Amino acid sequence: MNEDKLTLAHAEDRIEQCRNYDMLTHTSFLDARQQSLVRRAFGVRSGDVRLVYDGGYEDADRVILAALPYYMADLYEESLSGEFGPVRELMTVIRATAPKGSHASRSGRALSHSDYLGALMGLGIKRTMVGDILVREDGADIIVLAEIADYIMQTFASAGRSHLSLERLPIEALCVPEQNTTEIRDTVASLRLDALLAAAFRIPRGKAADAIRQGLVFVDHLEAAKADMPVEEGAELVIRHKGKAVLTAVSGRSRKDRINVTFLKYGNK
Repeated sequence: MNEDKLTLAHAEDRIEQCRNYDMLTHTSFLDARQQSLVRRAFGVRSGDVRLVYDGGYEDADRVILAALPYYMADLYEESLSGEFGPVRELMTVIRATAPKGSHASRSGRALSHSDYLGALMGLGIKRTMVGDILVREDGADIIVLAEIADYIMQTFASAGRSHLSLERLPIEALCVPEQNTTEIRDTVASLRLDALLAAAFRIPRGKAADAIRQGLVFVDHLEAAKADMPVEEGAELVIRHKGKAVLTAVSGRSRKDRINVTFLKYGNK
């Protein structure tokens, strides 16, 4: 069984467990490709089971799939905000702080996402147990499944060459860094995906098509397979490792009969 089939089997097992035992169940953290597979296969409902994708904050890269039994589904719909308590309680924040002046890797540079992740993997923790790692100047907020938080608190002592002090916090205390955004205005010949990617990410159209073929492009959380896929206003476009852009406006045609488009481009996380 390949990885894609394992991902779908894992999600289906949690959904069936929820249905059979009327209990909240969840997967481990899913990356962008895994989310796309699961969203295509199951959507947001499976019979009377409500499916929720949550990574602890809006726009999280890595999310869990939570399966809500019928008696929680209505409460979730009524919550409106998407910040549903029982789901958020499945995750917690490990706030790692390096003493002032010591938050550096062995190379002397500031500790990075890779430094924190590598240190956690060195403890034998699976990547699927860890969500987004939000790095700041003096440390990082690390989202993890609540079930492994105690182990991390007991064993996670350092990253790079820096000793860390740790604090376990509820997900509501997560500190999300402000993202850099840039408004991009351009014109395109058509609203097909490769043309819009080229405009939003300032790359040649051929490279945009290559990224699509390599499975690196996602439109509204679903992996895109075709370069000529039509894209509508409001769509979220992601190229893995390059960032995210939202097509905020499609506003008529230019003098050369090209389509005016506006994007809000986000920097890499």
